[in-house]
Amino acid sequence: MSTSSPLDTTANPAPLGLMGFGMTTVLLNFHNAGLYPLDTMILAMGIFYGGFAQIIAGVMEWKKGNTFAATAFTSYGMFWLSLVGLIVLQHAPIGISGPVKTTAMPAYLGMWGLFTAVLFVGTLRLTRALQVVFGSLTVLFALLALGDALDNETITHIAGWEGLFCGGAAIYTGLAQVLNEVWGRTVWPLGPVSAAAH
Repeated sequence: MSTSSPLDTTANPAPLGLMGFGMTTVLLNFHNAGLYPLDTMILAMGIFYGGFAQIIAGVMEWKKGNTFAATAFTSYGMFWLSLVGLIVLQHAPIGISGPVKTTAMPAYLGMWGLFTAVLFVGTLRLTRALQVVFGSLTVLFALLALGDALDNETITHIAGWEGLFCGGAAIYTGLAQVLNEVWGRTVWPLGPVSAAAH
């Protein structure tokens, strides 16, 4: 008796995850670049769009059997929620201090940078657009960790401008997938990597 898998007719969740990541990254890095202070706008985006929207996209990718995207979106969704937690919990009356900027935060950012660097290796089999997103995100985490470790505001400002590029690349990649699907052709190129090249 033969069994066949049902046809997957669900939508592509990647644009949702990329937009949640990209837009939140852009807004946070306007702050890192020194253009405005950290406020509830950034924290709310971190919880709802950077956090929950990416987790939803990750679960949807898991259902589609896409291990890379499920791991990436769910993890970065949790990154945004944990980052907001790091910022907010230190002000709660529970007697827990915030992370030490020159030690704990570099460790936190460094771990995320290492995770991202490994995912970047995975993008070498995907698209040029994703390579730009994950490559620039790896650099962003490294710069932010270094800026905190050295308590150097100039490095953090540089990271902010680099983060604007990273977030912009994610926004482009997400919207390109939407437009290409709607039009049924390549409107904004993503640069698919040829399997023959590997």
